[in-house]
Parts: sequence; C-alpha cells; structure tokens
Amino acid sequence: MASRTQIVCLHEGRLGHSIDPVFILKLLKELGPAWIRPWKGSNIVRPVDCGSRSELIAKMPDELQTCIAMGADTTLMVWADLDDDMDNGDQLRRKFYEKAKQNGIADDDFDRVVFVFAKDRLENWIEFLLTGSTDEAQEGPRVKDGKRAAAAAKTLAQICKGQLKRDQIPPSLNWSCQNWRRLVERMNA
Repeated sequence: MASRTQIVCLHEGRLGHSIDPVFILKLLKELGPAWIRPWKGSNIVRPVDCGSRSELIAKMPDELQTCIAMGADTTLMVWADLDDDMDNGDQLRRKFYEKAKQNGIADDDFDRVVFVFAKDRLENWIEFLLTGSTDEAQEGPRVKDGKRAAAAAKTLAQICKGQLKRDQIPPSLNWSCQNWRRLVERMNA
C-alpha cells in the first residue's frame, strides 16, 4: 500500500460559484481512503477550479505532469460534466487523451488519471443521492447550498463503501465509480 499521497482534483466551475469543491472534499473525506490516512485537514486533497470544460481539458496535461513529478503517490482526479455534446464518459475521456498525447503524456501516465464525469452535471448526482432518482437527459436543479451537496456526497460514500444500497444508479455515476475502484485496487496493491 502507498505510504502517502495527495489527490489533486481538477473541476469545472469557479470558486464561490460551484458546489463541486464542497462535494469533492466531503466525498473524499467520507471515503477515507487508507492510503491518505491519517486525514490531517484538506491539504491532502487540492481542488483546482478550471471554469469551463475546454479550460479543464487544456489544463489537465500540465497538472498531470506536476503530479508525476511529485511522485507516484500523487493522484490526479478530473471532474467534468457530460453536456449534450457527449454521450458517455469514454467519449469525453478521448478528448482528454487527445490533449494529453499532444503534450507528450505517455499512455501509462494518462491511464493513472481518475476521471469523474457527471451527466448532465453534478447536480444530477446530488438529485439522485438525495431523492433516489434523476433524469440524466435533463439538467438537474441547481444546488447552491453546500449542506445539500455535502449530504449527497456522504450518501455516495456510503454507497461506495457498501453501507447503503441503491438500485438503478445513473450510468455516469456507475462509470465514474468504476474509475475510483481501479484507483483503490492500484493503491492497495
């Protein structure tokens, strides 16, 4: 098992205008991955706001190279929305891959990135986690209350840990959870 790590989380939105950092920090704290214990504040997880998705795609290669330079125990997570122009996570992942290749990122290094893509936006997951249903074909209602975002993140952590069962998990959430599970397997190897 890795002895220490930092998780760098690139996400859409701007500080003070997005619930993403609240959701991300609460989720990771609730998951409490063994390889970042003991949890000594939020410096273990560094959220980086990127505004738009195109800015996020452009910034990812530099952030990945920084993570690689910091050591194998630094993980890059990329949180983005699957808007109407993207059908699934694999399609958006290819956009990130193209940009990474243009910047000389090796396939093995790129494969270490944990992608978390919500369809149509993170609010759809929050709606599902708080109510039990959502329609990913429609934008979920905007969430501006950090407490609601944190409560949803806590519920997701319980699902991930197997403490809570939910049927019919939205496809984008299932896709993203599989990426997290691959990281867990890698870090526990």
